This record gives sequence, structure tokens and C-alpha cells, in this order.
Amino acid sequence: MEFPRLNKFLPARIPATGIVCFALVVMVMLVFGQTFGFGFVNYDDDMYVVRNAHVRDGLTMEGIAWAFANFSLSNWHPLSLLSHMADVSMFGLNAGWHHLVSVAIHAATSVLLFLVLRSMTGALWRSAFVAALFAIHPLHVESVAWVAERKDVLSALFFVLTLGAYARYAKSFKGSSTLWNYLLVVFLFAL
Repeated sequence: MEFPRLNKFLPARIPATGIVCFALVVMVMLVFGQTFGFGFVNYDDDMYVVRNAHVRDGLTMEGIAWAFANFSLSNWHPLSLLSHMADVSMFGLNAGWHHLVSVAIHAATSVLLFLVLRSMTGALWRSAFVAALFAIHPLHVESVAWVAERKDVLSALFFVLTLGAYARYAKSFKGSSTLWNYLLVVFLFAL
């Protein structure tokens, strides 16, 4: 089934891509923005953030070294720990801001997913539909609303960035920048 051509209803000065990106951000904020009023969860937010001395000190050279050298609760995820440290450096232990950062990352990921799919397929409204489904799907509630699940929110962001980098690599397969595009894919996948 073809989606109707909605471009004819939009003003010429406002590109449909911009409207979709704005709508995705608004959707994510409407669904997940309420987490700004939430506190930390007693399950493991305290172990990852509140009672973790390295995270509680904010972003320091010692904390960065610790994040890359140690496991936290049997997990090695230094980028998640660094993002928690950055949150503490900016907002202290105000849980609402930690939640809002996760919401912002999820909104950015939803917009990036739309842009990557649009770039890969050329299909504006189908890409918008998939990105909207990703943006507000109930499976993301736990990841976005739970501070300790920042690792999942970041994982989704780096997956979409990897997907976009791979699409760019595939398009430039015989070009001179193939090696750099390949290395970018590998680097983003590793993150």
C-alpha cells in the first residue's frame, strides 16, 4: 500500500524532513518527558550512579581511567559510565536531569534513524513511520526511563550511527575514501 503524497499539503518553505524530525522529538518528549519528575530506581541506579564513588565524583581523569579498566556490576561499559559521570558533573545527583539526558539521547537516535532510513531508501513517509514506531514503542520505556539502562540507549544510538556509516561505506565502495568509511563503521560498531 502506498502512503499518500503529503508533500503537497506542506508549505514550500518548510521541508518535510524538518517537520518529521521536529515531530519525532515532540513525540519522544510527550511520551518520555515525564521522566524528568522521576527519581532514581532502587534496583541498580544506586549501584551505578548514586553510591558509585567514581561516578559520584563526576568526570575526572581518575574516573575515566577507572571506567575503562574496571567492570561495574559484572559489565564492562565505559561509555555508559562516562555518560553518568558527565551527568553528575553537569547536574549533580538530580535524577530528573539524568532521565532527561536519556530522553534526549533517545530523541536524537529516533531522528538519526529517520535520516538514515530516508537516506538509504529515499522513502520519506515510510522512514518516518518506522522512526516514529521506534521512538514511542513500549519496549523503550525501560531503557529510557531507567537511569541504569543508559547502556541500552547509547547502544541504540551507536547502532544507528553504525548503520548510517555502513550505508555510506556501501555507497562509496569503489571510491577513494572506502578505507576511511570502513574504519568509521568498525569504530562506531566497537563503541
